[in-house]
Amino acid sequence: MPLSVAVAGASGYAGGELLRLLAAHPELEVTTVTAHSNAGQLLGDVQPHLRSLAHLRLAETTPENLAGADIVLIALPHGQSGAVTAELPDDVIVVDCGADHRLADEAAWERFYGGDFFGAWEYGLPELLVDGGAGKQRQNLAGSTRIAAPGCNASAVTLALAPALAAGVGLAQDLVTVLAVGTSGAGKSLKTSLLASEIAGSASAYQVGGVHRHIPEIQQNLTAAGAVDPTLSFTPVLVPMSRGILATATAPLAPGASAADVRAAYGDAYGDEPFVQLLPEGVFPRSGDTTGANTALIGVAVDEAANRIVALCAIDNLVKGTAGAAIQSLNIALGFEETLALPVNGVAP
Repeated sequence: MPLSVAVAGASGYAGGELLRLLAAHPELEVTTVTAHSNAGQLLGDVQPHLRSLAHLRLAETTPENLAGADIVLIALPHGQSGAVTAELPDDVIVVDCGADHRLADEAAWERFYGGDFFGAWEYGLPELLVDGGAGKQRQNLAGSTRIAAPGCNASAVTLALAPALAAGVGLAQDLVTVLAVGTSGAGKSLKTSLLASEIAGSASAYQVGGVHRHIPEIQQNLTAAGAVDPTLSFTPVLVPMSRGILATATAPLAPGASAADVRAAYGDAYGDEPFVQLLPEGVFPRSGDTTGANTALIGVAVDEAANRIVALCAIDNLVKGTAGAAIQSLNIALGFEETLALPVNGVAP
């Protein structure tokens, strides 16, 4: 008998993507969907692409409405999920796709987010190198009942840089990252800067100068991989595509390391991963090739003149960046096949 699932924030982009993937999961059944301003409406009226779940009616997002399910997936803005999850029973498995349970450092939370600090849960990026590169985060997810899904930008940068730092072929100081990010990463609420007439034919940087909230999450991840006091310049750029991230991340090449050493580090890290794939030498990813898929594509080169490693990572911010990572981690926690209900193939054109 399938396990019952409740999705909070079901009317948003992340919530809709969770539901799209869950609809194909043979071991899980969506029984409850909740929202805030859209409560009372049929799901099909606010997420018309979800035809198999269109009959479900959105309830108000309260702990009482969520607690009856075996599994609760939360897709709420930062600062809103912690109060809800604190009221859920211990026997309910909870995955938070927001930021409220990602950071272990309360000072970092206060600096970049502010408000109540709810503490860190198991981090939902199974491929993350941990213990200085000796293991991977999936070993910590098995049997977990509280999981924090990663930030989409944080996932892309972490996957791009962690192998180099864990293997010691890249240095942890003076890391530089620039990301092209699709507009769905900003959420579904109406904003003038996201109107079609504003975003079409234009690219614009945002949260520039070390203030983006994913910075401490990336530093936390890279430290787990073995980096010591990583310093990071992080600049996201909004581009006119609805979904996707292309992260360009560079790190100083360690003394004595070669291009072959760099490539070997990435091959060792990702050679047996079902969703993170290292592209052939000289080939670099396109964000569109990951659309709709739980796939991260990695391309790596060494800029000999600048003495820097250049790693590019492409993901779909709503799948591998959010909902796919949540369900992948949930599969591991429940003892299911890790790849269950998660597509590897993107859609084109």
